[in-house]
Amino acid sequence: MRLAEISVRRPVLATVLSLLILLIGLVSFNRLAVREYPKIDEPVVTVSVRYAGASAEVVESQVAKTLEDSIAGIDAVDVITSISRAEQAQISVRFRLEKDADAAAAEVRDRTSRVRNRLPQAIDEPVIAKVESDAFPVIWLAFSSDTMSPLQINEVLNRVAKPQLQTVTGAADVRIFGERKYAMRVWLDPDRLAAYKLTTQDAEDAIRRSNIEVPAGRIESTTREFSVTSQTELVRPEQFANIVIKTVNGSPVRLRDVARIQEGPAEERSSVRLNGRSAISIGVIRQATANPLVLSKGVRDMLPKLKADLPPGLTVDIANDNSVFIERSVQNVYKTILEAVSLVALVIFVFLRTLRASIIPIITIPISLIGTFAMMALAGFTINTLTLLALVLAIGLVVDDAIVVLENIFRHIEEGMEPFSAAIKGTREVGFAVVSMTLTLVAVYAPLAFTPGRTGRLFVEFALALAGAVLVSGVVALTLSPMLSSSCCGTTPIPAGSTGSWNACSVP
Repeated sequence: MRLAEISVRRPVLATVLSLLILLIGLVSFNRLAVREYPKIDEPVVTVSVRYAGASAEVVESQVAKTLEDSIAGIDAVDVITSISRAEQAQISVRFRLEKDADAAAAEVRDRTSRVRNRLPQAIDEPVIAKVESDAFPVIWLAFSSDTMSPLQINEVLNRVAKPQLQTVTGAADVRIFGERKYAMRVWLDPDRLAAYKLTTQDAEDAIRRSNIEVPAGRIESTTREFSVTSQTELVRPEQFANIVIKTVNGSPVRLRDVARIQEGPAEERSSVRLNGRSAISIGVIRQATANPLVLSKGVRDMLPKLKADLPPGLTVDIANDNSVFIERSVQNVYKTILEAVSLVALVIFVFLRTLRASIIPIITIPISLIGTFAMMALAGFTINTLTLLALVLAIGLVVDDAIVVLENIFRHIEEGMEPFSAAIKGTREVGFAVVSMTLTLVAVYAPLAFTPGRTGRLFVEFALALAGAVLVSGVVALTLSPMLSSSCCGTTPIPAGSTGSWNACSVP
């Protein structure tokens, strides 16, 4: 093989080539994202519509059914699921795997806008969103206090905690769960409304008319100009209580006459409890390409500063950290890789019966595995359980080429040939066999990447990572292995009184 002969005659070239593979692989390893499993998400788009005050039957008949009929005509739709409940409709559209998620979301948005005029005017604008597995918090922080109310805690989280956590490297979004937004709650008395011949709609219209914010403009003269500030927003319960709903027999009926007004949270349907205590939690969601381990570390490093900025009496705890499981899983696979390398090295030493010759195929293992990371980065793969499992399986395969080359070279050296000549002749004899063996292994594993469906999506990174490791090992076997064999494997005359052959290292 011409490549092997060049490597033997130019050992510096072969060394630099292997070091280049190592360097590119290490740089790629540091830039690869870490996941638990490969990304196999199906393209799913959800349409959420809120219809205040409507029952589940009305939501289904007037909102969900109209949207379903329009969305069903989109190409490549697999399953449409609709959930209608009081005041809320949610339609989930799952497409076939070959459908692009961005294109699917655009088509759903277009079909929804087409039937907007057929939907009730009182609904909120439909919200169309792509569903991604990444849109789930990596780490949860729980905030609780014995001296502060939930409304006060929620205000601190929005002003202090959320802005700081959004600056963590790799954070895509920070969401508050169990939040208590400040609101003015009006409890209407139906008996008093009936006594004044009023309805709930009358009270709602009066609040809308009174609690508005309008631009007041400015006052201009020939020499001066004044900005006018209009304080029309109501912020205290007493101001809401004085709202006039209607005038009956010349007497104004105010909101306090038919209702009870108090400050409170806008929504109390969800709650968070940690170790038996009520709390409000924050979930930090990572970017699609971010490393969850780096994100978790960034949040933990920011906790001391965050605690210093919180008011006294407010405590923060890490409620859950999903990166711990991912980190332990990856560490276990790394441990398995080291164990496999050690066992392979032991087997090679037992059969070659010489330490110096055994080192040569062992050197090819880290070069082949690290070089695989460069191919993974080029293909857009991630470091996950399956790709690391592929590297574990590849350990036994990447040494095959080097052992075949080494054994044939070593045979010629034992027959009395010089190491330099033996390396060229031995590699030339088995070079075609090494190439054939490498391509055969690639032909076995690479087709797994073309398996259709979810199974193919799951094993595409596994198959191509394994095939990439075998390819790199073939290159190393035809460049570095012959060069090392020509430099480090030789025989010396048998010492007096000894039998058999004695392996030594002679550098020409």
